Amino acid sequence: VIFDDRDSSHRELLCARTKRHAMSVGLFMSAHRFGGAVATLSMITRCAHGLSTNSRRGLALAVANPVARFKTSKGNFDVELFVDKLPITASNFVDLSKTGFYDGLTFHRVIQNFMIQFGCPNSKNPSSPLAGTGGPPGGSAYELPDGTTIKRDGGGNIPDELVAKLSNEPGTISMANTGAPNSGGSQIFINTAHNAFLDYFDDRTPSKHPVFGKVVDGMDVVKAIEGVKTGAADKPVEPIVVETIEIIES
Repeated sequence: VIFDDRDSSHRELLCARTKRHAMSVGLFMSAHRFGGAVATLSMITRCAHGLSTNSRRGLALAVANPVARFKTSKGNFDVELFVDKLPITASNFVDLSKTGFYDGLTFHRVIQNFMIQFGCPNSKNPSSPLAGTGGPPGGSAYELPDGTTIKRDGGGNIPDELVAKLSNEPGTISMANTGAPNSGGSQIFINTAHNAFLDYFDDRTPSKHPVFGKVVDGMDVVKAIEGVKTGAADKPVEPIVVETIEIIES
């Protein structure tokens, strides 16, 4: 997972695994924004597991998947968002993109042959020690394509949507979290290697990172970001800025 930095048991478990597994400790979101405790998930209109098979099929038939165009200081790349398979997770990203939440943020963690991580509001200041600890406003809400309202909890988190067996393959985009259930918010990462041990259906580690999209154009830009020089905490020495994320819908 992208584990909670405070969770020593998770760190010990990963460090006992392969070197790549150990690197995933740094991938986890810190939970400082929860004030020392992961916020309890508040009531929502409908959670991921409450969506029936027919509802999901209806979404797939009614909605063509949108594309998120990342406009970065290294160039542009496009990501298809799997609204048809993970409507709660993908629609969360669409909402944050459309409202400008991601504008001006930086990739705050880059690890070669692993992943590039983005989405913390504190990363707007590239030198901030809080980069990697933030998320959306608590209690904010957004809508699914079928009109269902999803309310983020007090920490800005959404329900886990562990429903589609999509592996963390190169080029896929996945939700970061603290390692606790229902702790994903705005932070995401793009895999640059096949990180199957991060799959929720892979029992080698407790990691549970749902894939909700894939790069469909501009993977060379993703690889260029992956290859930048990094310093302490795997932070790029030269900030990689996401100027905006445009959502393209057919």
